[in-house]
Amino acid sequence: MSTKASQLVSVALSQDRVVEPNPDEESVPPARRNRVLAGRLGAVAAIAAGTALIAAHGMIYGHWMMDDAAITFGYARNVAEGHGPVLQPGLEPVEGFSNPTWLVLLALGSLVGLFDHGTIFGVPDYILFPKALAIACCAGILTLFYATAKVLTKRPRIATLLAGAALAAMPSFVIWIVSGLENPVYALFVTAVAAVLTRAIAADRLLNWRTATLVGVLAAGAALSRPDGAVYAGAFGIVALLFLRRDRIKQTFVAGAISVGAFAVPFGAYLVYRWFTFHRLVPNTAVAKDQPLPVLADLGKPSLLVDYVGWASALLVVGLVAATLARRTPTRAHLAGLLVPLGLAVLAFCVLQADWMGEFRFATPIWTLGALIGGVTLTIVWDVARVRARVLLAVGLVIAGAISFVQFDISARDWRMAAKTPLCVVVERDARTMNGMADIVGRDDLSAGVIDLGGQSMASKLRLIDLAGLGDAKMAEFLGRSDVAGLRDYTFNEAKPSFITFIGTWDLSLGFNIDPRFEQDYHLIYHAPGGWPGIQTSYNLVGYWVRKDVVTDEATLTRLREYTRARVEPILELNKTANRRPCGPVLRPGQTE
Repeated sequence: MSTKASQLVSVALSQDRVVEPNPDEESVPPARRNRVLAGRLGAVAAIAAGTALIAAHGMIYGHWMMDDAAITFGYARNVAEGHGPVLQPGLEPVEGFSNPTWLVLLALGSLVGLFDHGTIFGVPDYILFPKALAIACCAGILTLFYATAKVLTKRPRIATLLAGAALAAMPSFVIWIVSGLENPVYALFVTAVAAVLTRAIAADRLLNWRTATLVGVLAAGAALSRPDGAVYAGAFGIVALLFLRRDRIKQTFVAGAISVGAFAVPFGAYLVYRWFTFHRLVPNTAVAKDQPLPVLADLGKPSLLVDYVGWASALLVVGLVAATLARRTPTRAHLAGLLVPLGLAVLAFCVLQADWMGEFRFATPIWTLGALIGGVTLTIVWDVARVRARVLLAVGLVIAGAISFVQFDISARDWRMAAKTPLCVVVERDARTMNGMADIVGRDDLSAGVIDLGGQSMASKLRLIDLAGLGDAKMAEFLGRSDVAGLRDYTFNEAKPSFITFIGTWDLSLGFNIDPRFEQDYHLIYHAPGGWPGIQTSYNLVGYWVRKDVVTDEATLTRLREYTRARVEPILELNKTANRRPCGPVLRPGQTE
């Protein structure tokens, strides 16, 4: 975790802290000192146990790393090496990432020799460092859980352990935490927003300028971790309005303005940087994906999350929250600090278009805050319940937990067998294969039109042209306005990639299969047969083409075809059982092995 992020978490824990008594050692009875020490050790144990459970679950996915995560890895490498925010050295800056906070953390790791340099304990650091950083973020999240639970329940250690165990059991949370993407730091910032708000409400210091400033800065951190994180800029204002009193109207307005300003300064500064560096106000990825306006039907998306965790578990948590809110205690008001950020997380999930990666990648902050709310309200209700109610609650927990566990187990097994687009599959199948093709052709001015960009950006020596648009501003514009004909015109008439590789059905989606110029201008080198057994079609339904003006003699074309078939088919076969493998100690442009 970066120094800045560590400071923010530290401040979040200390803001309006409920301080344990710390009297002079000689005046405190030994029994009380022992209880205080035991409480602190118990808190550390709860945090450590929850973190360890998350890490243990993450280990079942092996060395899997999402290929899209490596797009940010490539940018981090180039930033650390002084090339600037570019996909490859020498290219024009294009914001092919949407997570500058995560990029900065990776670049710092590279600068200190922990990332993109070799192996650590025998594990490639391009795999170990992002995963270790993610687990460190989880430890920070659970620390914030404990700090929040302290002001809500008499059993903060149990609430923290329960929440940590719930997150560890959930494949959707763990998969995206260890994917190499920005989910862990995003969840950390969102949790910090909720923690500061909740503790400030409990201490009656919500309108304190420090609270307003800190929430604004943390919301900016979330917005710079994922674009939809900007929604948390409204968290302070909404909570402040919930507690609006006639005698505090001016104070509420001032505090709200401070929070908005604290958000606007860092976030606005990055927008200025983005404009002058990339000449856009949104990431290039947003242009390529062309986020549509929300429609009324999007309000039904949360039902998908309920199906995922199981209706029994969802109803149980809703019941626990309702029972807590029904009690006339200060805790009812304090929960606003958690429920408002959770509501904003659900809103963001509803607005975002469905994600092709699956396993509800955009739901990470919902799972995070939902687990904390569930752990806290369970301990609150348990403490006030009578024996019969506790028995019923215990039975409900067992039934709901069993149903959820069965569903989670299926999800985890399915993902383990067919995880989406592993980084190392792309490195071996595409980057190193086309490096070998380039060696056969014997030219240094070659380019490649590609779909999977991450592993290519780390290991390819060819100039990359991103046909999926994430790392290419021109392609993004075509895709953003659904102009695939224009994209093909640009590809064939201007970009003219030396090689093209398609996976899955991208050649159909972009219309290359029906464009006569594709066959006129390119030789087919190799195309895998459809339905390669035992693995997702999108992994192994791969094809490679070379421009006819790059290879003008039949002997070289024959060598390319023989080399590609001999190299690629064993990789495709290996993908059936080893899609979680690493791909060597380092990733460097030009590698063929």
